[in-house]
Amino acid sequence: MSRFFDNLETRNPQQREAELFARLPEFLAKTMENAPGWAKHLQGLDAAIVTDRKALADLPVLRKSELMQRQSDDPPLAGFAAVSPENYGRVFMSPGPIFETQGPDSDPWCGARALFAAGFNKGDLIHNSFSYHLTPGGFILDYGARALGCAVFPAGTGNSELQVDAIAQLKPQGYTGTPDYLKILLDKAQELGKDASSIKRALVSGGALFPSMRAEYQQRGVDVLQCYATADLGVIAYESEAMEGMIINENMIVEIVRPGTGEPVTDGEVGEVLVTNFNTAYPMIRFATGDLSAIMPGQSPCGRTNARIKGWMGRADQTVKVKGMFIHPSQIAEIGKAYPGAGRMRLVVSRDGASDSMCLMVESKDTSSALTDKIAKTIQAICKVRGKVQLVTPGELANDGQVIVDERDYEA
Repeated sequence: MSRFFDNLETRNPQQREAELFARLPEFLAKTMENAPGWAKHLQGLDAAIVTDRKALADLPVLRKSELMQRQSDDPPLAGFAAVSPENYGRVFMSPGPIFETQGPDSDPWCGARALFAAGFNKGDLIHNSFSYHLTPGGFILDYGARALGCAVFPAGTGNSELQVDAIAQLKPQGYTGTPDYLKILLDKAQELGKDASSIKRALVSGGALFPSMRAEYQQRGVDVLQCYATADLGVIAYESEAMEGMIINENMIVEIVRPGTGEPVTDGEVGEVLVTNFNTAYPMIRFATGDLSAIMPGQSPCGRTNARIKGWMGRADQTVKVKGMFIHPSQIAEIGKAYPGAGRMRLVVSRDGASDSMCLMVESKDTSSALTDKIAKTIQAICKVRGKVQLVTPGELANDGQVIVDERDYEA
């Protein structure tokens, strides 16, 4: 059996670069022809001249906040989909809110390659615990798995006891989902005396895979690799067995730029990740993920020749990802509007064992438990993630503009 998904993975890097940029002008031209939102965003562009990274860097950046505003002003998708509604397949709503289409391809989020690199093969059964509700999370690797020839148990999130029952009965070879939820399932299986030992490998995303967490899974007989994916773009990069950085997915152009700008930084310098894909249904061109990373020198020891990024290194803004869900400063502001008597608010994100935890600190003269409960329910309603609430004395929070603070140690 081949060590690689296909021959694209071992191309000469110069050949890959030349082939990508040979395709780009036609892709840009068709995108502008079929997607009026992109035509407006790239107004005046001569697509024929965008044949290298220098020319690409002259194109405007599209940020999530801008796309979200345009969708709000011109619903439903502001003309950024390049296919007509009968070819949307599905439309999703991610936190923000921001909306994405699926498109008609068999692997629209390019997940099969990452699954193959994680050790999955045709005929495997995968227990998929990414959410299938509202967002494309569950579908991203579901479609990738089926394109690879795997079967999928669409577990989704929650109902851990039922999920453990399914694992014991179906005996899947692998798991896909957030890093911390795998531990919940393995611990629940141990607690209930259920056999989850069939799971030997996992591909995780949507949260940090801490070194200590990976080591624990290894001790429990599960090899865990991770991929870097977003709802807008699909799988951007993925780990291989070498576990030395994340290999950029084929058919994607990744740039690292100075945060808040479109100016590329030198290789090795930390900056914001921009991605241009070749998705003909939902194209993205210099789309700013808001994530920080850096290009690594050299090539992966596994033999794949595409460039590598160091993985997720934080956010270019104050947005954080908690249990697979992005939490935006605007959402904290929305919570504040529901309680006009409250002062400053600050969301502190930390770890509780192997899981993410968050606590909203709220300045308030009212320190009643009733208010605490009300705010906690509002957090869950707006952020779609549970959070604790700590009421503090007015003036106690620093006047430093920090709305969200991430205290997680990504080296532990």
